[in-house]
Amino acid sequence: MPEGLRAGHQTHWRVMGHGERPALAIHCGLAHSGAWSGVISHLDARLSATAFDLPGHGRSGDWDGQGDYPRLCAQVAASFIDRPLDLIGHSLGAVTALRLALAAPEAVRTLTLIEPVLFAAVRGTPVWDAYQAEIAPFEQAMAEGRLDAAAAIFTTLWGTGAAWDDLPAESRRALVDRIHLIPAADPALSADSGRVLRPDGLESLDMPVLLIRGDRSPAIVAAIAEAIAARLPDVGVATVPGAAHLLPVTHPREVAGLIAVNLDRG
Repeated sequence: MPEGLRAGHQTHWRVMGHGERPALAIHCGLAHSGAWSGVISHLDARLSATAFDLPGHGRSGDWDGQGDYPRLCAQVAASFIDRPLDLIGHSLGAVTALRLALAAPEAVRTLTLIEPVLFAAVRGTPVWDAYQAEIAPFEQAMAEGRLDAAAAIFTTLWGTGAAWDDLPAESRRALVDRIHLIPAADPALSADSGRVLRPDGLESLDMPVLLIRGDRSPAIVAAIAEAIAARLPDVGVATVPGAAHLLPVTHPREVAGLIAVNLDRG
């Protein structure tokens, strides 16, 4: 598993699969590159997929709290693109993938977005207001420095569906240690600091795009997918029954099957 400086940040990555098609997979917040292992195991004959640990995640270096965290994530991801490839992202990773596709569309053969949490896409709608009420206890816990409570609240909303107390103690500690990275990413998610939603941006993406979501995810996920899909010229939307937000981990076979459909379109 290689490691080195990427966009000036100490970064750990792995390559999975032995297929002819290069791919880049970007994980969600609080996870790590290994979250893709199940999905890629079902695509290993088709893809040679690079997956890296986002700054502050997995074995990559800690984030120092300085500067624009979502931009750093995008810069690190971009450093892995040296030829046209299939781009896959989940949650924060999906929003990062959208930024890359807009910046260099010629480098993206297909784009698969799993539950992109681009909340700004539905700002001002009733589903936005409902989500603000849902996430308010998390924000309050963070503001008060109750990181254990914040991690429990966030994981209950955006996890696998498992209860916080049922998670292994080591997993709970890792989530608490990284929970500060969630608000660090919010400028890109709630305020669209990466300008993913700029006029004529999404409309210009002509590669095959697939949006995947779980039917047990927060309601705002479906609304975001619909808002993004409405602006893309070549797009499909798929739902995985019984899946919550972490469907690449909990439903790898189903997710891989859908990615394969998008690969065929590219």
